[in-house]
Amino acid sequence: MAKWLIDPGHGGVDSGASYKGRRECDDVLRLSLRVGELLKNNNESGHYTRVTDNTISLNERSSKENNGGFDYFISIHRNAYKQELAKGSEIHVYANGSVAEQLANKVNSEVIKNGFINRGIKVSNFHVLRETRCPAILLEVGFIDNTSDNFIFDSKFEQIAQSIVKGCLLQIGKVINSSTNNLNNDELYYRCIVGSFKKRGNAESRKSELIEKGYKDTFIEVYKRK
Repeated sequence: MAKWLIDPGHGGVDSGASYKGRRECDDVLRLSLRVGELLKNNNESGHYTRVTDNTISLNERSSKENNGGFDYFISIHRNAYKQELAKGSEIHVYANGSVAEQLANKVNSEVIKNGFINRGIKVSNFHVLRETRCPAILLEVGFIDNTSDNFIFDSKFEQIAQSIVKGCLLQIGKVINSSTNNLNNDELYYRCIVGSFKKRGNAESRKSELIEKGYKDTFIEVYKRK
């Protein structure tokens, strides 16, 4: 069993890239939570830098890894360029010839099977790659400002999550156990979140707007940042 730290990029005051109302911080949080769940289903130790839409600094992310005794660090993002002009999936590492690059190659080989153009493995000086002690990779799971990449992300969401986990498990000599990963669709409900607000009044205003537009079941859920 390995100890994995899954890092959903951005969050809170930093929404990351956005396109037509779609926010990177939301996409990567949802995917990261599913990746961690699948790792746990395969008897791995999965942990997160954040589990809600909250602000976490780069130093906090790397410090959590450095102080947590993790074996691998997986940062999940979505890319952006000029609207509709770029597409595909890529993975970043800090150095060639590293254990991280081995992991990146395994994960990349699985992720591109979902239909993303293969943009390969890139060497980058990102904080979460440079300042973490364990092997660390940063995934860019398609371009959020590309319609075809968003279609792949949405229509093959579960397959993408499983492909990331499959690549991770291959790194440690394991095979993904598909029998423990299937969702029971009879027990699933899908919650649509349209925003998080510091002030209750702003949340009430958004709720009223949605009700006026016909979304009669709109409600406010109160949560506390951890």
